[in-house]
Amino acid sequence: MPNRWKPNVTVAAIIEQGGRFLLVEEETADGLRLNNPAGHLDPGESPMAACAREVLEETAHDFTPAALVGIYLNRFTRTRSGDDITYLRFAFAGSLGAHHAWRTLDDGIVRTVWLTLAELHATQERHRSPLVLQCIADYLAGRRFPLELVHTDASVMQHLTA
Repeated sequence: MPNRWKPNVTVAAIIEQGGRFLLVEEETADGLRLNNPAGHLDPGESPMAACAREVLEETAHDFTPAALVGIYLNRFTRTRSGDDITYLRFAFAGSLGAHHAWRTLDDGIVRTVWLTLAELHATQERHRSPLVLQCIADYLAGRRFPLELVHTDASVMQHLTA
């Protein structure tokens, strides 16, 4: 099967404090966009470890996932390039830890922002995907699933040699 379809696996953090949600403002192929702290699953990582890493890289904060909010499938066409991409996103709620002010933010991340739900609704045209608001809506609806729902086999952590 030479044309096997493989969605991009991503992780995202839903971080809320005092009625505000932590987002990142980032440069994308489609311009400046707002997104949950999020990124791709790397080889040898569990989805929870990837989420903690992405939050640290994009916000300079430690993050500890506490619950799975949901698993989302989204198809996206880039405005400028026309690339057709499908994402499989694991969204986690958890606790924000220490801020490491000395860290530089990941390439493309302009800044972090705390937005209210009203501000999120008012900026929908700037969201990187419809999943930004969907994940937050599910979080606000109380959707929390145990982390044990996402099992990572030990084989993922082993070095693969050719």
